[in-house]
Amino acid sequence: MRRFETIEHTADVGIVAYGSSLAEVFEACALGMMSLILDPHAVEGRQEVPISAEAGDAKALLVAWLSEVLFLVEAEGWAFGDFRVGEIAHSLVRGRGVGEPLDARKHGLHGEVKAATYHMLELAEEDGLWKARVIFDV
Repeated sequence: MRRFETIEHTADVGIVAYGSSLAEVFEACALGMMSLILDPHAVEGRQEVPISAEAGDAKALLVAWLSEVLFLVEAEGWAFGDFRVGEIAHSLVRGRGVGEPLDARKHGLHGEVKAATYHMLELAEEDGLWKARVIFDV
């Protein structure tokens, strides 16, 4: 049960994402970030790209994960329509982005995300539901 919604924040934009596990909320956050950049529904799942990140705690790990996804989009030219987290621990996340090379016309670029920030960052589990809030510098 992954899902996300966008939220407005002064000059920036954010998402609130939900999942039934920590892995699912990481996947939902990445998909939510992608939706700020392009139309994830237009992306064909032709290839799987390994994504991994390390950090000192769960919140920092979420920002590191999103930063790695953003690097693959901005520097390597990938468009992702789905994410699969295979391993997640206190300081390590490993997964895959499912997508294809970025095509501005096909993927309907919405805008640029410069970074995932720590501003108002939330990551918590309550009654079996994980929730994250991430504000992005745009």
